[in-house]
Amino acid sequence: MGRRDLLRHRPFTAAAEAPREVVDAGDLGYWPPGRAFCIFFGPTPVSHGDECRPASPVNVVGKVVGDARVFKKVRAGTRVTIERQ
Repeated sequence: MGRRDLLRHRPFTAAAEAPREVVDAGDLGYWPPGRAFCIFFGPTPVSHGDECRPASPVNVVGKVVGDARVFKKVRAGTRVTIERQ
């Protein structure tokens, strides 16, 4: 099974704030241990069944508007723009 999340390492740190071990498809999260912003769109290698489970708990900071499965087509290195609605 391949990854069903996108990670982008950020040059800042933030503490865990109500971290979640399991998230929903379409959730946007900050992963404190990896200092990474994540977009979840399906099961990950550590998921049980169809759940979206990060490698370790994440802070959920937003939600994709629309079908997050479109991220399955994104290749490594592709620039993705996130806009607030």
